[in-house]
Amino acid sequence: MSRILIIVQNLPVPFDRRVWLECQALTAAGHQVTVVCPKGKDDPAYEVVEAVQLLKYRPYAPGGSKFSFVAEYLYSFAATARLTLKARRSGRFDILQACNPPDIFWPLARVLRTLDRTKFVFDHHDLCPELYESRFPTGPRLPYLGLRALERRTHRTADHVIATNESYRDIAITRSGKSPADVTVVRTGPNPEFLRRGPARPELRRGRKFLAAYIGVMGPQDGVDIVIRAAHVIVHEQGRTDIAFTLIGSGDCFDELVRLRDELDLTDHVHFTGRAPDELVGQILSTADVGLSPDPKNPLNDVSTMNKTMEYMAFELPVVAFDLHETRVSAGDAAVYAEPNDVHDYARAIVALMDDEERRALLGKLGRERVEGQLAWSLQERAYLGVYERLLGRNRQTAASERAAKEQV
Repeated sequence: MSRILIIVQNLPVPFDRRVWLECQALTAAGHQVTVVCPKGKDDPAYEVVEAVQLLKYRPYAPGGSKFSFVAEYLYSFAATARLTLKARRSGRFDILQACNPPDIFWPLARVLRTLDRTKFVFDHHDLCPELYESRFPTGPRLPYLGLRALERRTHRTADHVIATNESYRDIAITRSGKSPADVTVVRTGPNPEFLRRGPARPELRRGRKFLAAYIGVMGPQDGVDIVIRAAHVIVHEQGRTDIAFTLIGSGDCFDELVRLRDELDLTDHVHFTGRAPDELVGQILSTADVGLSPDPKNPLNDVSTMNKTMEYMAFELPVVAFDLHETRVSAGDAAVYAEPNDVHDYARAIVALMDDEERRALLGKLGRERVEGQLAWSLQERAYLGVYERLLGRNRQTAASERAAKEQV
């Protein structure tokens, strides 16, 4: 049995759906998996969930400035290093998988490689340099260059890089010089058996005819403010009071978004759930008529895969999105695309889709078929497990060679 350590900084597990799917795939393949991550609300410091050991530290998020990110990441690195050493007391790890953001855990990989010959897999979730550009478009250049250096060091330290799409794979190869053979695309495909449309709950429309839903993180680069501004156009400029908006999730901008809703007199039309349990999420997405992917076009979003888009498709929801490169790769014909960053065009696309029941049904069907035939996690996990089989095979060959050399001596 191989021992695997997975490091996550930006979300707790199993709340991080991608990482949890990876954990389940590894345990089903017979590996022992330990995760180091921040705590969620009311999480214990240690627990075992479905055979996965979870070691968690108290999160520290002092704010959204450039300097607060540095403080947060230094704290997270120290907390992660402490729990990594604690987990290692039970024995060496065969593979360390670090998920970003941030790109700061390569020194731990080097230490474990020196001590235990541990292999390093980098699971590349976000482009940190582009994330900085998107959050601080007029910020100084030095932090961007620093993030590029950390990204390059992480890529080059890794024995193998897992990229969430072809755009990220190209960056690992062209920007960091990784060999194409050492970069594998593993999309964050939804599990269509778990994510599927169920019975509608009409009361979730809150007395309206239609329901538009958003699920995801609410940060500066996620465009949730665009949903609220589009709702203002729909309700107060177009006079359409038959559409309810439900926004699921939380993030750095949550309080600011609630204030924006109230300032635009949308309290009766836009409802925030905060982070919601899976049961409620399923009920909302099973009741909704469209799924909202308002991510604006910026250096990060244009080349990033949006998990929410594929989750909408799994629930047979037509998607309203801006015309971004990787969003088109994911959704194809299952979405309608508005002019990037144009609030009025986004509002127009929502209303047009609400008023065309036949098109909504067609796009929902196309989305579900696309998930089942191309994007489902069951299709992605083959590539994911293939990375581990390759690296563990190398470990076994190295160990066998060392034993043979000792026997000759």
